[in-house]
Amino acid sequence: MKEEFANITEILERNAREWPDDVALVEIDTPDEGRHKTWKEAELVESVPDRSFRVEMTWREFDDKANRFANFLLSRGYTRGDKVAILLMNCLEWLPIYFGVLKAGCMAVPLNFRYTADEIKYCLGLSDAQALVFGPEFTGRVEQIADRIPLVRTRLYVGEDCPTFAESYPNLVKYASAESPAVRMTPEDEAAIYFSSGTTGFPKAIVLQHRCLLHSCRCEQKHHGQTKDDVFLCIPPLYHTGAKMHWFGSFLVGGRSVLLKGVRPEWIVRAVSEEKCTIVWLLVPWAQDILDAIDRGDVKLDEYRLSQWRLMHIGAQPVPPALIKRWKKVFPHHDYDTNYGLSESTGPGAVHLGVENIDHVGAIGVAGYGWQTKIVGKDGITPVEPGKVGELALKGPGVMKEYYHNPEATAEIMKEPGWLLTGDMAEERDGFIYLVDRAKDVIITGGENLYPVQIEDFVRANPKVKDVAVIGLPDARLGEIAAAIVSVKEGMSLTEAEFNEFCLGLPRYKRPRKVIFADVPRNPTGKIEKPKLRKMYGADALVAQQNGIVA
Repeated sequence: MKEEFANITEILERNAREWPDDVALVEIDTPDEGRHKTWKEAELVESVPDRSFRVEMTWREFDDKANRFANFLLSRGYTRGDKVAILLMNCLEWLPIYFGVLKAGCMAVPLNFRYTADEIKYCLGLSDAQALVFGPEFTGRVEQIADRIPLVRTRLYVGEDCPTFAESYPNLVKYASAESPAVRMTPEDEAAIYFSSGTTGFPKAIVLQHRCLLHSCRCEQKHHGQTKDDVFLCIPPLYHTGAKMHWFGSFLVGGRSVLLKGVRPEWIVRAVSEEKCTIVWLLVPWAQDILDAIDRGDVKLDEYRLSQWRLMHIGAQPVPPALIKRWKKVFPHHDYDTNYGLSESTGPGAVHLGVENIDHVGAIGVAGYGWQTKIVGKDGITPVEPGKVGELALKGPGVMKEYYHNPEATAEIMKEPGWLLTGDMAEERDGFIYLVDRAKDVIITGGENLYPVQIEDFVRANPKVKDVAVIGLPDARLGEIAAAIVSVKEGMSLTEAEFNEFCLGLPRYKRPRKVIFADVPRNPTGKIEKPKLRKMYGADALVAQQNGIVA
């Protein structure tokens, strides 16, 4: 197998050449969860969207579609470095469009499907996007800003009944050539702009080069040993580096992947069974939901074919050790890995636990394939003493080139050539890295540093707790106190007295001084939206209450 590629589109061309008729992608569209309880019921209902419930695409079709879109862009005058934004829900068209952009020498700009109209406008302007590809779910939002995005000279609609302010993507692209365009890129050419998660304010635009994407392919495959026979189940949104870069490991070896449009436990388990999936990447809430559904009897494992499922891995957020111990009791034959990274490091893999290190659950792991790590002090350069908490720094081929048009922000997190500051506080014990918390989330109470992740991990061990987030609330005497926002499992009850009694297992200074029973908001990649919680319950909410403002 050819191992050296100048850019990531060459992998797609290799796959189409060597395995043209093999299935590359499968899309499974789940029924309306409010109306149907099983897939079989959905297949009998006429109101299911007028597309196949299950559709698939071969490697040849994948490459042809990418070539057609690339040639269309070139015919419209788009050239190397132009930016093309993608605003789609996960679908079979997503990845061919992404690779079509890259084949034209342009830069792909994936957009978060949760963005409001104004956030879409902001990110289009920040990235200098000149084209926008969007789906029917976003028609209203795009229409709101259609007259306020003058740089976007092409608006392409993926779907039927094209709105008047856009052009029909399928009608235009089908007439373009399916031949590979004569555009060649090097590893150092810019490939894509991704956006920081935006949980701390307006997102920043992250420039990734082809070398970043190529290394992500190799890193993922080295960590999880994907072969041509593996089948990867992809559930998270493709606009995010996490989902796509995990898929890259299967992409590198020409393996089949399944895009599942739904996160209910029964959909996930049935997709694994019917599509013979061997690798599944989950977010913490989804893994929790699967285990809860099994406990309730909503999912009966003996009704599914799951023996081929060999690996479950989790990333995008700290993983509670109690969750993994519980998972291994239910699925003892599964290999498990946790993966750490950020969009600035081309997603997951900069640090990983490794399937052989299950005895170190709780750690995020060791430096990933091709990566270096160190834990540094306040200057962002000098390593701290072993066992001390500092900021995790990364160095490797996946480090971003820069924040687009933002040299000041780039300099803040790249104080030393090649090294990326993550903003995550960590410590090293016995050769393994343990994530302590985000630097901005540390709570200082009476002069003591509290790391919410440590408290959250403890609280999640309570069998009645579905999810928890710990934030700091203002306090006149201590400066801040720890408050726990607790989501209780369905069908269970938990009182404040019971919660406080459970927390007696924590050192006194770490015990939450306040508990709020409420939902824990998470973004599409599973990260707790702590700024939202601080606004709801923290200093901003306190000021609003004092001023008589109702949130």
